[in-house]
Amino acid sequence: MLAGLLGLMACSAMAGAQASLPTAGFDHYTLALTWHPGFCTTQSNPPRECREPSLHEGSQQKFVLHGLWPSLPERFAEQGVDRRQWWGKGCFLERPRAQGSFCRVRPAFDLPQGLSSELDAAMPGRASCLDRYQYAKHAACLSLPETAYFELALALLETINASAFVDFVVLNQGGEVNRNALIDAFEAAFGHNTGRALRLECRGRGNRTLTEVRIGIAAERVQAFPAADSLVPLGRGRCATRVRIATFD
Repeated sequence: MLAGLLGLMACSAMAGAQASLPTAGFDHYTLALTWHPGFCTTQSNPPRECREPSLHEGSQQKFVLHGLWPSLPERFAEQGVDRRQWWGKGCFLERPRAQGSFCRVRPAFDLPQGLSSELDAAMPGRASCLDRYQYAKHAACLSLPETAYFELALALLETINASAFVDFVVLNQGGEVNRNALIDAFEAAFGHNTGRALRLECRGRGNRTLTEVRIGIAAERVQAFPAADSLVPLGRGRCATRVRIATFD
């Protein structure tokens, strides 16, 4: 009952946010979600959100938001930009990134207080201005309204975190699982053959520590997420056959 209610609430939030987003002429979104213990343990120079426990409390039981990335826009493709260039620089192709920290790429957002608080909890990297960087790189040049963009990202994140897939990840934290077991858990949660929409990213020695999952979502079907027909295939990630799911000490 609760899972169904959460799903309805997330779908409502997604529909509202998507209704506020203009058609930007791109095929799909990549929802990038970080497994924060894995990210932090594989950093040689951990950022603030890894060093300060108060900033990652609760991120051991769920994924946190990295970003929501539109695919190559048609107008960029018409200018000769290819996918590799778009993923590398994004909107910085039009307006080069300011040198220095993420905090320098643009001013802080003026988001509604409730949304800002939710984003603080869901995106520990906001302590390092990750939200500013993500929006500046992936959304600013596509006329995607800031509030609707982050509302949609949070609704998608909530849907994933309420799923049996995340239950499987949490259950196995502190140990190792087969890479294919993660894909099977995703398909068990979201439908047959949906595993092709899941990209697993790992770092550390031998690319064995899970740091992130990326999920392909059709732009025109995002309101239907996580229905199987809303998902689109992504390329294969970088994880060894056995994957470690880290935990904070």
